[in-house]
Amino acid sequence: MTVKIIADSASDLSQADFSSLNITRVSLSVLLNEETYLDGENIEPLLVYDQMREGHSPKTSQVTPDQFEAVFRQCAENNDTCLYLAFSSALSGTYQSATIAKEAVLDEYPEADIRLIDTLCASFGYGLIVKEAARLASAGQTIDQIIAQSQYYAEHMEHIFTVDDLEYLYRGGRVSKTAAFMGTLLKIKPILHVADGKLIPLEKIRGTKKAYKRLLDMMEERSVDLKNQIIGISHSDCLDNAEMLAEQIKERFDVRDVEIRMIGSAIGSHTGPGTIAIFFPSNPMH
Repeated sequence: MTVKIIADSASDLSQADFSSLNITRVSLSVLLNEETYLDGENIEPLLVYDQMREGHSPKTSQVTPDQFEAVFRQCAENNDTCLYLAFSSALSGTYQSATIAKEAVLDEYPEADIRLIDTLCASFGYGLIVKEAARLASAGQTIDQIIAQSQYYAEHMEHIFTVDDLEYLYRGGRVSKTAAFMGTLLKIKPILHVADGKLIPLEKIRGTKKAYKRLLDMMEERSVDLKNQIIGISHSDCLDNAEMLAEQIKERFDVRDVEIRMIGSAIGSHTGPGTIAIFFPSNPMH
């Protein structure tokens, strides 16, 4: 029986990732200038970042139960086992939508095998977990083996990131107006992480170079051994900085690979342009 892997667009996987790994995508919505778009399908992140720089404030909404129902029903009709790995339920109602849709499809197809995992992860940290699940599925692993490995990876996935401008976090209700104003004035770069699926501020660093150096130091502090591990970096329209950090990570930690992805429209609508995020396992993955 085929195990079908499903992920949402907040994984910040590329179109090539979804295609080559046979992952089914469901998309969050982005509302920009009174138009509604599907993240990863009919809106480019660069358009969102350009609009944000001009003062526009895009809004996002979760994947709907109807979107999930269509995907789950197709799996049931094909007699496929389906595994949806979800964007953190602490940041979006998308996981709840999937739960509602699962119940609706099971009413119609009681024998269907529909599994859901709340990864409590976001952006390409979530994406790395999805990629691993897809790799295991293509290698013929059972659904229980894939779930066990995915949950282990999710529990040990570290997210650390810094944003270029506190104004965007202020618009999203993450920091106060005074903090945003003072941060911009003093060129303060907040460093945040994800804990229990939520965004948590960690430190405030003055200056971009110092903030990037601190990110690398935190990688060392928060991991057991990064040798031969795959590291993820996501960025919102600052590829040069992402590539510079990738080289430093390779030199310092002797990792197997550093994969870089653009932060998509949904996540980027909240973090704004100039964000850099690094994702790595706190415990080695085999």
